[in-house]
Amino acid sequence: MLSYTVFRNENTTKWVTFIHGAGGSSSIWFRQIKAFKKEFNVLLVDLRGHGNSKNPSKLQLKQKYTFDVVTNDIVKVIHHLEIKESHFIGISLGTILIRDLAEKHPHLVESMVMGGAVLKLNIRSKILMGFGNIFKSIVPYIFLYKLFAFIIMPKKNHKESRLLFVREAKKLYQKEFIRWFRLTAELTPRLRFFRLNDIRIPTLYVMGEQDHLFLPSIKEIAARHIHAQLHIIKNCGHVVNVEQPVEFNQQVISFLKLQHSP
Repeated sequence: MLSYTVFRNENTTKWVTFIHGAGGSSSIWFRQIKAFKKEFNVLLVDLRGHGNSKNPSKLQLKQKYTFDVVTNDIVKVIHHLEIKESHFIGISLGTILIRDLAEKHPHLVESMVMGGAVLKLNIRSKILMGFGNIFKSIVPYIFLYKLFAFIIMPKKNHKESRLLFVREAKKLYQKEFIRWFRLTAELTPRLRFFRLNDIRIPTLYVMGEQDHLFLPSIKEIAARHIHAQLHIIKNCGHVVNVEQPVEFNQQVISFLKLQHSP
């Protein structure tokens, strides 16, 4: 089972589950924990191969990573803790996993918060993925990860997020990086399905105005899906919860509380 951390709040039965992105860990939510545990029960998970889940079992080592496999890891933790329903908050790749989980287990998902959401790969990001596919077994993964981080988060004010993700990525292994990178083969058809289908679960997209790779497509989707809304944070890049934590926390907590209003 994945490594996880729980912060319980005796004053509520509501849960919030945080899902980090590729190469990160649950530690990227350090600026959210204090604010959210005042209002909710909080669950943080480390995806397989990441954080404290980085020692895979023999079965996992033999297993091909697919979105079905990875999202099922999260569901096992939810069931283990006997959580009947949770809000889910994700960043970057974590938003794809949340949407995938919601398609398969909608009864578990009360609402979705998608930070730095990825729902379409533009030409630049497709070239980036293609480059990574060619060189993933040749070039040290940390070089590729630094390159990806710089292209996704190029500005000076993105530096903290960039360094945080690179630091966390250093805890991966080359083989683990390759396993995760192979998931990109599933991305295009899956993201197309997500864009075309409004899942009817309340969804808040929180995007940085400088998230040049992913914001344009999210604007289109938020305008088209009736159950979605979009909040754009100024002077902010891809990793919104790290760059602008105060605004992120305020907007997300307000959104989640609205879901409980009569």
